[in-house]
Amino acid sequence: MSQQPTPTSLRNFLIIWLGQLVSAIGSQMTTIALEIWAWEVTGKATTLALVGFFGLLPSILITPISGVIVDRFNRKLLMMLGDTVAVLTTIVLLFLYINKYLQIWHFYVAAAFVGTFSQFQYLAYSASISLMIPKQHYTRASSLDFLSHHSAIIIAPALAGYLYKVIGLFGILLIDISTFLVAIFTIFLVQIPQILQTEENQKQDTFWQDLRYGLRYLSAQKSLLNLLLANLLFFFAHDLGDSLYVPMILSRTGNNTLVLGNLIIAAGFGGVMGALIINKWGGFKNKIKGVFLGIIGVGLTKIVFGLGRTMWVWIPPQFLCSLSFTVSGSSDNAIWLAKVAPNVQGRVFAARSLLLQLASAVAVLIAGPLADNVFVPAFREGGSLVGILGGIFGTGTGAGIAMLYVICAVCMFLVGLGGLSVRSLRNLEKNTPDYDEVEV
Repeated sequence: MSQQPTPTSLRNFLIIWLGQLVSAIGSQMTTIALEIWAWEVTGKATTLALVGFFGLLPSILITPISGVIVDRFNRKLLMMLGDTVAVLTTIVLLFLYINKYLQIWHFYVAAAFVGTFSQFQYLAYSASISLMIPKQHYTRASSLDFLSHHSAIIIAPALAGYLYKVIGLFGILLIDISTFLVAIFTIFLVQIPQILQTEENQKQDTFWQDLRYGLRYLSAQKSLLNLLLANLLFFFAHDLGDSLYVPMILSRTGNNTLVLGNLIIAAGFGGVMGALIINKWGGFKNKIKGVFLGIIGVGLTKIVFGLGRTMWVWIPPQFLCSLSFTVSGSSDNAIWLAKVAPNVQGRVFAARSLLLQLASAVAVLIAGPLADNVFVPAFREGGSLVGILGGIFGTGTGAGIAMLYVICAVCMFLVGLGGLSVRSLRNLEKNTPDYDEVEV
């Protein structure tokens, strides 16, 4: 049985989690402010989608290397490095804005730079969870990450929506910088266990052999590979639709940022409620059921959301969508933490992340052009789909984007149904032992 540090409590994890929560609030505020600024300047969905694409592209390129580095080097320092690069990049954007040099392409460069180093931070953090807490808390710890994300969603939009008009992008960037410093300090405060070097660990492959290890591992673990394939299909559809979220709402409401803020807050409350339920309940005993029931819930609620046209129709499905996403994601993360040994999690999680990011990159790259060049024109006055589907989606820019959004939601719903119907996925937890139950 592989020897690893024995986790004893949630204390250190909770300290780091609190720092990441504060940082997430600042980052979410900046993201919203930049999206509003970019939409005001260009009015194009492609512009916003490209920011996401350029954030993913370098991360995709660096992911295989980052997985090897996370398994070989100090994970605490790597986490601090990711946050440090993010705060320095925000400072550069602030300087450009103050001196009236800030342009759209600066966002692309900044997203690329931060995306590269945030990959190290993300993998180091993910691969440290199983070293810091007992196995019975994996689902709860995963739900706390969703709690952090969605708590930021509750707080940040209200702050960004109002502060954007009061202190502008300048003030919001300053707040973001201060929250990154808090995150770095909390990581500095705690001790993060490192992998114990056993005779097996010391017989490492070369660096270049390690680059391929994660993919070899996944190809050998058929059940985990099937779960990953289901996630690839889900996140491709999800991220394609998610790239259209802000343009769809703004175009439907005449650039009403308060409506956008209220909807994002509803999403935050849904995610927080889902995380609190998971923490109190502990999650599904059969975690794979939680994964796919959650995906079905996400698909159904997004279908309803895409068909809506007003804030009061949007709020309930938005709330339930985030709740479902938290249930699914917490269950999925707990499976991977339990099945993959900590000493190889960096490389395996990197391979998993690489494939998911490739799917996301393709999705966000095609989302804007599909909306701007295919669906939006079809719903303009005299468009090819106005007579057929205009009664369902309406007309204009928002209608075209909404139809593509609903198509993505239907695909997510079908992925959830398909996952529950495939026997190898339903029986994944029975057929694949936990890492600490395997003799080596």
